[in-house]
Amino acid sequence: MKIQNYSADFAEQIAELFFASVHNIDNSMYNPAQRQVWAPEPIDYIAWTKRLEKKQPFIALINERLAGFIELDPDGHIDCCYTHPEYQHRGVATALYAHLETVAKSRGMNHLYVEASLVAKPFFEKQGFTLIKENQIERNGVILCNFTMEKWISEHK
Repeated sequence: MKIQNYSADFAEQIAELFFASVHNIDNSMYNPAQRQVWAPEPIDYIAWTKRLEKKQPFIALINERLAGFIELDPDGHIDCCYTHPEYQHRGVATALYAHLETVAKSRGMNHLYVEASLVAKPFFEKQGFTLIKENQIERNGVILCNFTMEKWISEHK
C-alpha cells in the first residue's frame, strides 16, 4: 500500500469510491433513503472535483488502484475517511489515519475531531478518539445519525 497526496487525476475515482462505500453500508445501519441523501445518485463529478481541489485528501493505492482517502482540514477536522468496499478490513483506513496523524503533528496540530458515522465510530474509537456527542442531521427530510469525536495528539492545557 502506498499513501500519497491528492492528484486531480484521482477526482473521478474518489467520487465513485465515496458513492460505492456509502451505498455498500448494511441496511441495519443506514437505510436506502439515508444512503441516497448521504451519497446522491447521480454522482456530481463537478462538485467533487471542486471539493477535492480544496480539501487535498491523502489517498491510499494498492497495486496502483485507489483503495481509500482521508481529508484533514487546517483546524484538525477529519471531514472524510472512506475505503473502497473491495479493500475494507485490510488496514487501508488505519494506514491513512496514521499518515494523517503524522502530518497533523508535523503541522503543529494538537487536536483532531471528526463526525463519525455509525460505521466509522468503532474505527475512530480504536484510534483513541473519545465521544463528545451524538448528532441528528436532517437532509431533504431524512435524518442521519453521526457522532462528534475528538482526540488530543499532543499535550494541551
